[in-house]
Amino acid sequence: MPLYEYQCNDCNEIIEVMQKFSDDPLRECTKCGGTVEKLISQSSFVLKGTGWYATDYANKKGADRSKDSSDKKPECATCPSSSTC
Repeated sequence: MPLYEYQCNDCNEIIEVMQKFSDDPLRECTKCGGTVEKLISQSSFVLKGTGWYATDYANKKGADRSKDSSDKKPECATCPSSSTC
């Protein structure tokens, strides 16, 4: 069930209420009886399990970069340094 926040216009009290989406919004403060306004709050979520970009795929690009230095071809011992085999 969603958690909604309301702020009283008279006493500035912030009230958190669990309500169904279909419930009517609060009209008055439970503390002083003044009028309240619904606040727009930041929501949050956590990605759990596998299959998410953040957990499975984000770090693969960094692992490929470490291979770049080891991908160089070894130089031929019999060839001059200015020419290729």
